[in-house]
Amino acid sequence: MRNQPKYNFFKNTTYALKGLIDLLKNETSFRIEVIITLILLPIIIFIDTNYTNKALLFITLMGMPLAETINSAIERVVDLVTLEHNEMAGRAKDVGSTIVFISIFIFIITWALILLDIYT
Repeated sequence: MRNQPKYNFFKNTTYALKGLIDLLKNETSFRIEVIITLILLPIIIFIDTNYTNKALLFITLMGMPLAETINSAIERVVDLVTLEHNEMAGRAKDVGSTIVFISIFIFIITWALILLDIYT
């Protein structure tokens, strides 16, 4: 059984915000993706398309910072375990980068297809 304190919504929210602030301070890629997200979120509201397409635009847009968060967590855990070069550590970090790459690919393809459908 895990040694885990009782769930507390407010305390857990504090931990989440602490993590968000840490990402914003220390991860350039995350900051860039947050800026892109903040620019494109209002655009989703004003694009003349159905709610399904808007949901797809939103989900794929939010997938980028989500993937970057997962990647950062993987990198930090790997660095906690070892700072020396280790093949498995490198492979774990590469998989984290792949998560980000796939999320960006899905974002670009989804947005391109929906915008092409709307404006052609």
